[in-house]
Amino acid sequence: LVSVSRPLIMSSQTNMLDMLKQTGRPEMVVGWYHSHPGFGCWLSGVDINTQQSFEALNQRAVAAVVDPIQSVKGKVVIDAFRLINPQTMMPGQEPRQTTSNVGHLNKPSIQALIHGLNRHYYSIAINYRKNELEEKMLLNLHKKKWTDGLMLQRFDTHSKTNEQTVQEMLSLAIKYNKAVQEEDELPPEKLAIANVGRQDAKKHLEEHVSNLMSSNIVQTLGTMLDTVVF
Repeated sequence: LVSVSRPLIMSSQTNMLDMLKQTGRPEMVVGWYHSHPGFGCWLSGVDINTQQSFEALNQRAVAAVVDPIQSVKGKVVIDAFRLINPQTMMPGQEPRQTTSNVGHLNKPSIQALIHGLNRHYYSIAINYRKNELEEKMLLNLHKKKWTDGLMLQRFDTHSKTNEQTVQEMLSLAIKYNKAVQEEDELPPEKLAIANVGRQDAKKHLEEHVSNLMSSNIVQTLGTMLDTVVF
């Protein structure tokens, strides 16, 4: 890890914006992103200082954090933050007003609260906007033909895949059972530290169960159809 001072960050941002203007691209930096593999989505002290430098150039700058370890297919663990101005903070009072965001905010994790969420920074509701062409592109990304449902895997390959998936499910079930026991035994502060760097066993177990059931249903139906037709 390389420590970068705040003046250096602001200097590099200003130089980049000046170079963009020279090339006819009057763009503005709207934020930055980084990853916390297995650690959840929150801002550390260094991240807060970096975000301060971005908000010095643009008050609406956003800090996005992604956790690729806890993410599974179809559900990305991501969050976006902005800083709370300490001058507007009053002891025991909330400086912000929540109106239309009710029901759309994610429940914060204990780890994020420990690292200053809702004290030094706040979370922003994330929405994925796509136009018609982008939706068509994403739908065609893994598009399948109707004949794909009739194609069968080799029986030895399918059996080996089933065995491997069940073994992984057994391992995930043990981890999930252990995590549930820790939730009952450990206090919230120690529980947040205990889960750092670990996979979310529940999410991965649900994904394995769904994949195993769908593959076996397709394989069984395909075998029955082939038996009747041919």
